[in-house]
Amino acid sequence: MPASDDEHIGNRIAAQRKRAGLTQQGLAQRIPYSYSLLRHVESGHKSASPQFVAAVARALRTDVATLTGQPAHSPRPDRVDGLVRPIREALDLYDLPTDSCGPVLPAPELVAAADALCRDVRGARLYQAAAGLPGLLADLTVSCREHPSTELWRALASAYRSAHDVTTKLGSYDLAVVALDRMGWAAEHAGDPLLGAIRQYKRALSYRSRDAEHRIGLRMVAVGHDLLRQAGESTESLAVAGQLHLGAAVIAARAGDAAAVESHLARAGEIARRTGEVGAVHWLSFGPANVGTHEVFARLELCQYDAALSAARAVRPPRGWAASRRAALLVDRARAEMETGRIEAALASLAQARTLAPQQTRFHPRVRETVRGLLNLRRRSPDALTRMAAWVGV
Repeated sequence: MPASDDEHIGNRIAAQRKRAGLTQQGLAQRIPYSYSLLRHVESGHKSASPQFVAAVARALRTDVATLTGQPAHSPRPDRVDGLVRPIREALDLYDLPTDSCGPVLPAPELVAAADALCRDVRGARLYQAAAGLPGLLADLTVSCREHPSTELWRALASAYRSAHDVTTKLGSYDLAVVALDRMGWAAEHAGDPLLGAIRQYKRALSYRSRDAEHRIGLRMVAVGHDLLRQAGESTESLAVAGQLHLGAAVIAARAGDAAAVESHLARAGEIARRTGEVGAVHWLSFGPANVGTHEVFARLELCQYDAALSAARAVRPPRGWAASRRAALLVDRARAEMETGRIEAALASLAQARTLAPQQTRFHPRVRETVRGLLNLRRRSPDALTRMAAWVGV
């Protein structure tokens, strides 16, 4: 007999399918699984693997948590809510007069603070970054109004980009969308096409979980390339162009378009060979290593698990590579190891990610999916896996 949780998942899949107006046959045509398997999962006679649930979630345009009944982020919700609430207010009140609690820092110090915020995000110090965001956004907004300059508007756009990254990693996706809107507003005032193109890259990635709408994401990537033409060719603009191709590869992978994935990865790879590792363009981490990490993710989405694991093994992180990037690569490597039957290796990769970036790893949705998969594969879970599952709230 399958576990009662799987029966609940089957019931939830059936309910969401009916809400979408689909028959079992209609849903089966939209996922890479058979009608027979779908019918047995809905009836509770077969277990639903994490990959099956993820495929159904994409087809029904919902999230995995809706189907599993698991909260998106269960660890320490009170602390997270306490950090996110002031960010929400700062994003919402950006166009109203700001009551400063004291003298605002000089422009060079505000720019340095925005850079420090980026370092915290790249270092996966999410709580620290979230705590400092509201005050910095308020001070930068005051300074941009009273003493506007390109430098200050760039710093404000950077702070909004950090707000997007922090809220995304903490699971507040509605705020992440708002933060990108504010980033676009600041980038326009800065007159910086590179910032505008980076915003389009971030914006496009919000469509990677909605494969039916992937064309919208690709249109945003195209707008980003158009913006870059205003800047002319340089190492900086090439790095942003390469990042846009990586974003397009991820979107195409979610849509199952293998040919487009190969094309965009190849173009990004060509650019990376020209630029080398670039880490100083508005805090991008573009270069051969980042091309490799995006290839890993894309091949996972295309269910090319052996190729994904080979790509993960081939990545050579450069010196000083951000902890957030290293940890994200380890999370994807763990998924590839799990899918290829390397259970102990997968658990070891997750443990390394936890050591490098505990806050990011704990809230990472792919970590939860991989842990669930490992639990399904092992009838008797080792203590390390049990502890990991408890830590992420599975």
